[in-house]
Amino acid sequence: MSETTRRPETIEQVAALAMQLGARHMERYGANTSRHDFTQRQLMACLILRAYSKTTYRGVLELLAISASLRRELGLEDKLPHYSTLAKFSSRTEVLRIADTMIGAIGLAAFPQGGEATAAAMDATGLETSTASAHFQCKRGGERRKWIKVSVIVLCGSLLPMSVVMDWGPTNDKCQAQELMAKAQAVAMPDTLYADAGYDAEWVHAQCREEWGAESVIKPAVHRADGKRNGIWRSGMSKNYLAKMQYGKRWAVETFFSALKRTMGSTLNSRRPDQLLKEAAFRVLAYTLKR
Repeated sequence: MSETTRRPETIEQVAALAMQLGARHMERYGANTSRHDFTQRQLMACLILRAYSKTTYRGVLELLAISASLRRELGLEDKLPHYSTLAKFSSRTEVLRIADTMIGAIGLAAFPQGGEATAAAMDATGLETSTASAHFQCKRGGERRKWIKVSVIVLCGSLLPMSVVMDWGPTNDKCQAQELMAKAQAVAMPDTLYADAGYDAEWVHAQCREEWGAESVIKPAVHRADGKRNGIWRSGMSKNYLAKMQYGKRWAVETFFSALKRTMGSTLNSRRPDQLLKEAAFRVLAYTLKR
């Protein structure tokens, strides 16, 4: 079956799931005094479809205009919102929180039940804010612009995210680790959490093991000339321990990032800093719904 044959069914499924999740996490209308032309979940679903289609506000409305099945999934058979309505809804501060909550709900639904052993992996990647490549920017004598840093914890089995944190890069991975693990802790508790050397710190081990209750398996980084590692947990991260704990499972998060960028693209369309963070979150949410 060709890609062009599969795509309509997939985007309709994304729309249907977006509407179902939106009904659970949003009030029907944002204010009692509004015109009540469109529900919040309809507008939220439009933003998710915009991210899924890698298009603009006008672009997603054009897509809806030519697709009766999509309009039917969103309950927009009679009237479509203006592109400015979507832009104004996207600018609301709570939109990013709602997207974050929806991602956590999907992670909870995907979490294995019945005492089955579970593992999760933590890492970060970058989404570009310009179509100009880093190589081109360096060649022309300029500096690479900042990018949006997406940090996630994904379940190793289903490759679905438990939590996500958006920030500006470049920064050290540990800058987002505390918030990232706290969000995942509110969702569920895996048996093991894998991470690369970018998260090597005693406090990361302590938060994971003592607060969350998951066993941290983090490849140690060399911080001292003699190669010794300080800390109770860091000192135990030997090669034998990593092999015993099947450290190779950490590559599940790399697989997630690879599929995310191949499916949703690695360059964001927005220009405003706050909208770039929201668009990145919607990209993760749209990809997760597609899965």
